[in-house]
Amino acid sequence: MYDAIVVGARCAGSPLAMLLARRGHRVLLVDRATFPADTLSTHYLPQAGAHQPAGWGLLDRLVRTGCPPITEMTLSWEDSVITGGVDPVDGISAAYAPRRTVLDAMLLDAALDAGVEVRLGYPVTDVLVADGRAVGIRGGTRRSGGAAAEDRAAIVIGADGPRSTIAATMNAAFYNVVPAASFIYYSYWSGLDRQHSARFRNGAQIGCWPTNDGLTVVAVMRRRERLAEFRADVPGNFLGVVRAVFPELADELATRGRREERFHGSLYPDNYYRAGHGPGWALVGDAGYHRDPVTAQGMLDAFTQADLLAAAVDRGLSGQQPMNAALADFQRHRDEATAASYRLACTVGELAFPPELAALLVAAANSPETRKKFLGMVAGFVPLAEFFAPAHLTEPKCSPTNPDPEP
Repeated sequence: MYDAIVVGARCAGSPLAMLLARRGHRVLLVDRATFPADTLSTHYLPQAGAHQPAGWGLLDRLVRTGCPPITEMTLSWEDSVITGGVDPVDGISAAYAPRRTVLDAMLLDAALDAGVEVRLGYPVTDVLVADGRAVGIRGGTRRSGGAAAEDRAAIVIGADGPRSTIAATMNAAFYNVVPAASFIYYSYWSGLDRQHSARFRNGAQIGCWPTNDGLTVVAVMRRRERLAEFRADVPGNFLGVVRAVFPELADELATRGRREERFHGSLYPDNYYRAGHGPGWALVGDAGYHRDPVTAQGMLDAFTQADLLAAAVDRGLSGQQPMNAALADFQRHRDEATAASYRLACTVGELAFPPELAALLVAAANSPETRKKFLGMVAGFVPLAEFFAPAHLTEPKCSPTNPDPEP
């Protein structure tokens, strides 16, 4: 019998399991993948995201992987260009963009070091339910020939992404759903020497940042209605969009860069919230909440939620608070803390900024004080409320099948 079973061992599940084990709880962590394993990602861990591994004692491990620090950011909308760094917070002023094969393996090792029991290549096929309450999981290793095993716990936590088995089995309701507006394709180039760069123009975004092994991630984001056309010639269309939006980078790719891997691409999932808990279960990371990756703060969200949920589950397991009340506090805090950034991501994800937002970017390009706040907001250190007035964000439209903005 475990105190907690966590399903999904990436950037939400492994830190959560680690934090619970460090509090003295018996934790089982399972994942259908074997590590190291890649996954689609923006790669970007903003300064506030690096602040959390530092607090967990893991930032030095990340630095030792050779992932270069990013100390300067350049963001542009049409002809407005914003360049600079951020003031340190607790000594942290650099962002990082680690390969997920590196970051996820590092986080998994930290969970193992904390005493978490780990099973990889272990798909979960069902959630065990008794009297309407989740009490465990049924699953098995791929080498077991399909033989199922059962494990029980006081709480089952889904950290298994947008297609979460835990969420689907427990019928976790969606709310505040906003259809995805765009798609992404990216690959890795050698021979480039760039820090963080993101440029929006003509209904597209180009982003690039350095990652492990001397490589640079270069990504193209476009509106979803262009996806079929784009897929007809991914290499040609990719370079064509870079040329139209970011010609200087296109020149570098042509003269100095060498693409080292295949293209990775995906239509983004819809933006959504899911009910974050129920009797005997909870959700963390993309299993319970997802916003357009255009703001590149998904891993920051995952780390923040892991911290919040670990504290809530610990209160429930230790008897400091009834578990249902602790989990309800987690969901409320999650939703309140992400409301403004969710609206912003849904707005920016359209790749066509409303006039009020465009005007703020122009102001940030021309005012040192506004620029400092803007870059602090991108880093995750400055709350959105300090930079955006409510009128500057468009309200997302709820899905016709989910018209109620409340859970």
